Amino acid sequence: MKIDLYTQAGEKKGTVDVSDSMFKAPVHEELVRLALIRQMANARQPIAHTKTRGEVRGGGRKPWRQKGTGRARFGSTRNPIWRGGGVAFGPRNDRNYSKNMTKKARRGALFSVLSQKAGDNEIFALNKFEVKTPKTKDFTAMMSKLPVERSLLVVAGEKDVNLEKAAGNLPNVKVILVNYLNPHDLLKYEKVMFLESALKKAEELFLK
Repeated sequence: MKIDLYTQAGEKKGTVDVSDSMFKAPVHEELVRLALIRQMANARQPIAHTKTRGEVRGGGRKPWRQKGTGRARFGSTRNPIWRGGGVAFGPRNDRNYSKNMTKKARRGALFSVLSQKAGDNEIFALNKFEVKTPKTKDFTAMMSKLPVERSLLVVAGEKDVNLEKAAGNLPNVKVILVNYLNPHDLLKYEKVMFLESALKKAEELFLK
């Protein structure tokens, strides 16, 4: 399969060959759905936390004697049905929301999203990005010459401080390393721009 290759000046240089296994794979929507659920669940931070009857302060004294009062028996004022008592079955900050998927399933979901976007002409490549000083206006000017309308995900082969700084202030642009390529970011952004070096590294990483 071939995808369009552009220069930093916005000129179309030609095309670049990419692996059919990654960019022309069958689209499995159910795998993508499971991968998104897994990714969001693994990023979830359990913040809400309630105390049980054993953790609430006080309640050491029995409120009244066991027999003879005509009332129900209680051993503690920190019982969950009492005001000021503990909470039964409340949220806890030690809860584990993480989910797991096999490596084969994760790769299948990633390739499905890449193939879908490639089929919709939402993926293109940039031969290189070189600037002396990182400026947001230079990156914005480059974007205006590329086939980008709303949002852009930039996939780099290696860490580039200038690229990250130039695009860092743009709310509709995100720069990630190819190692962290994931279905959530691919679906969130309208267009995906691979640096040419990132395409080769992606095949080395994901087609082992």
